[in-house]
Amino acid sequence: MITIAPYDSSWPALFEAEAASIRKVLGVLAVHVEHVGSTSVPGLAAKAVIDIQVSVPSLRPLSPYHGPLSSLGYTHVPVGDFDLVYPFFQKPNTWPATHHIHLCAVGSEQERDHLAFRDYLRNHPSAAAAYVELKRTLAATHHGTTFESRERYSLSKTEFVTAALERAFAEGYPLPLRDGA
Repeated sequence: MITIAPYDSSWPALFEAEAASIRKVLGVLAVHVEHVGSTSVPGLAAKAVIDIQVSVPSLRPLSPYHGPLSSLGYTHVPVGDFDLVYPFFQKPNTWPATHHIHLCAVGSEQERDHLAFRDYLRNHPSAAAAYVELKRTLAATHHGTTFESRERYSLSKTEFVTAALERAFAEGYPLPLRDGA
């Protein structure tokens, strides 16, 4: 079952600890390591999963990331064509995961969009509140016990995210990159 938990003030520290480990194993391949997703928005209820976006010089080949991330307990979860632009790793390899890593190319649309959405929610409490309500409604609809159900939950947020991104870009988001935000 997908559970939306109240905000936990330990989430930023959990991110920082994991980000330090990621930087250590990936070295210069980790150009930026950012806390993204709902746990990165102070006060926002979320699935208790630390989402981490790692911006890398190139996604091809993907093999240089497998070994280092595996050493931290991450497993690559293939997501079809989306793997070409935003490969996904989770820890542990069974559901529910506690951490997700999303790789993206430096300067890519994925890097920009996830940071813009995060920063927009951080600075617009009413949008963040509406997002939480949507997530709660979707969590009640999608059981989350299969990858397909979790994918449907995620994709069901697309309309909201797209509208928020349009507003964010109109306001000049994303904010300048600062590693680890």
